Amino acid sequence: MKKYLGIFVLLAVWLPALPAWSMEATSPDKLVDNTAQEVLTIVRQDKSLQGSHAKILDLVEAKILPHFNFNRMTRLAMGKNWSKASPDQQEQLVKEFRTLLVRTYSNALTDYRDHTIKVEPLKVAADDTDTTVKTKVMQDSGQQPVPIDYSMEKTGDGWKVYDVTVAGVSLVTNYRSTFNNQVRDGGVDKLLKTLVDKNRSLIAADKKADAR
Repeated sequence: MKKYLGIFVLLAVWLPALPAWSMEATSPDKLVDNTAQEVLTIVRQDKSLQGSHAKILDLVEAKILPHFNFNRMTRLAMGKNWSKASPDQQEQLVKEFRTLLVRTYSNALTDYRDHTIKVEPLKVAADDTDTTVKTKVMQDSGQQPVPIDYSMEKTGDGWKVYDVTVAGVSLVTNYRSTFNNQVRDGGVDKLLKTLVDKNRSLIAADKKADAR
């Protein structure tokens, strides 16, 4: 899963390029198809992104994160353990899980600048509120394409991603196993401590790399 999840952030970047009104009027697959090349061009041309964790994070924060439903992603990753967390713990879980995903995978953004994305056509009815956008990342010659599926829901703020399935492995399901083990061994508090400690480590590593 970790091998392919570096593609996660790259594939997410198709969402932000259009304004909100256009997003609401565009089907999810067309949204992907119309914006992928534009965003990939930015990544390819902006050489300052290479090696700058801070600039990459700024790009992700501004362009990508508003189009992901991290609340639902966290609830799904927690599964039955979500109800064991207090409202304050739930809020902190969403915050820390969001940080973990961004810090873990955002730096792979520039590694896939030369890849192309193929989006499968999708029929979405006007009253549909949930769908899956299927894409393939075309890799170097001789390598098999990597299938990426986006589980998306239609909200008052437009279509939002709540899960990403890479080569048949769900991001949410992958984390659910880890979260379940942490909660079983030490409760929600142990899971939160693990997330906080991991995020602190990732942040420190990024700052150290940028200082070089």
